[in-house]
Amino acid sequence: MKTLFIGGIKSGKSRLAENYILQGSSNTKPYYLATCEFIDAEMQERIQVHQQRRQNKFITLEAPIKLFDTLQNCQQPVLVECVSMWLNNLLYHQIPSADILQELEAVMLLPVDLVLVHNEVGWGVIPDNPLARQFVDLSGKAAQIMGQGCEQVFFCSAGLQLRMK
Repeated sequence: MKTLFIGGIKSGKSRLAENYILQGSSNTKPYYLATCEFIDAEMQERIQVHQQRRQNKFITLEAPIKLFDTLQNCQQPVLVECVSMWLNNLLYHQIPSADILQELEAVMLLPVDLVLVHNEVGWGVIPDNPLARQFVDLSGKAAQIMGQGCEQVFFCSAGLQLRMK
């Protein structure tokens, strides 16, 4: 089964997704696929908060670029934290948007249980620079691919989840 947790930054989606996959994986320890690259001290602090919260409840994998290659070998449920950072990484490395979306579509076809975390970024103003607009457009298209490919979709806000699908 594939499940998407989508919401704004600091909406609680990561914590909710972690609890969700842990409740569904009572017999096995799920994977936690971390996509964030260490950029600066502030990002390092954010990563440490996530690491402390998950403690040893997960098997941690790090895949900031090669999402499909990493996931195709997973036999247990996987929490992908987060798709937004993966998109950011690929744009930083100048991977074309079409290639990114093609890889995401391939990920959605893998026979592995996935819980995907993604930032909703489409409710703000249109960004004032081309790279930010490219990210917002790519993020929206990725959200649509995941929303269509997942059996369950939860919108998260204020630490709560609302089932959309």
